[in-house]
Amino acid sequence: MNTKIIVGIIVAIAVPVAAYAISPLFINNTIDEPLPTNLKTDMMADKMEDKSMMADKMSDGSMAKLNMISGMFVGVGDGIHDAQGTAKILQLDDGNKILRFEDFRSTNGPDLYVYLATDKSASDFVSLGPLKANIGNQNYQIPEGTDLSKYDTALVWCKQFSVLFGSAELS
Repeated sequence: MNTKIIVGIIVAIAVPVAAYAISPLFINNTIDEPLPTNLKTDMMADKMEDKSMMADKMSDGSMAKLNMISGMFVGVGDGIHDAQGTAKILQLDDGNKILRFEDFRSTNGPDLYVYLATDKSASDFVSLGPLKANIGNQNYQIPEGTDLSKYDTALVWCKQFSVLFGSAELS
């Protein structure tokens, strides 16, 4: 009799926990945030007809490097956790920077966050907040003072289970 009660309690706890952990794999959330209207367009390499013109317009060589920072997402490759698309660092007219995901798609998860990190293990990172959606274009404000030469990897990270879904090396 006691065994049946214990098994019942375990099942009553295990089923909702499993449903919580697995259900995001079957639910997609989509977003399509536009590019910010206040991009520093004179420094955007992809907005210029002749990329050699960019060097003439730069007053600071580091700004040219900033606007060419991008990388492609690579999933973990375990058949469950995946991320694809492009990550770009963009500078706004006011000097702020954003991390933009374009043509982004990832497996959904229960507690996904966007990090700028020093490596794929998220041992040292700056959190940019929860992932807005697992599909679509999205923008994340980069905190002022973030050293982009140090935090050069964008991560989609499951905070609750400490699991990497995908990473993009920004160079």
